Amino acid sequence: MTERADNPPVAGAAGEVRIETGELTSFSRPDLEDICDAAEAAIRGGGGFGWLSPPPRQTLESFWRGVVLVPERLLIVGRLDGVIASSVQIVKPPRNNEAQAFACHFTTFFVAPWARGHGLSKAVIECAEARARAAGFSQANLDVRATQERAIQIFEDLKYNRFGENPRYALVDGAPVAGYFYYKDL
Repeated sequence: MTERADNPPVAGAAGEVRIETGELTSFSRPDLEDICDAAEAAIRGGGGFGWLSPPPRQTLESFWRGVVLVPERLLIVGRLDGVIASSVQIVKPPRNNEAQAFACHFTTFFVAPWARGHGLSKAVIECAEARARAAGFSQANLDVRATQERAIQIFEDLKYNRFGENPRYALVDGAPVAGYFYYKDL
């Protein structure tokens, strides 16, 4: 596993949790297990990803292994007491898209339900913003289902600007769900 900690661990008073964020460039077996467990919990909890129910474990493992192999993707993870509980991916624009080379896209953001309420969401997004700035991006774009109210609140609290809505952004149980589009100058 290779990980650069963009934010040092945050330790609180006795009984509080420790939060760490950073870029993950390869997986140890425990980290792969952690991120798959957290992703499955988030999917079951209705947050993150496009999956509506967890895929087979092998599919999730292959997905995560693939993410760290793609040069146009950076994987930012959040740890709660050393266990991966959150992530977001930074997607770089294609090299032939010179006109939009200033902007990256944040995708597949999630926090496992058991890790919510400790500030991990904000820490992971702020880490992604710092990493995107360091990579030379001056804007971050993202999109989110309208049903993911907590994620919307987090993005808006972090000063992301909603600029559009697609009323048929996703289909959940056969019914259309709206989606919102956001940007933020970094």
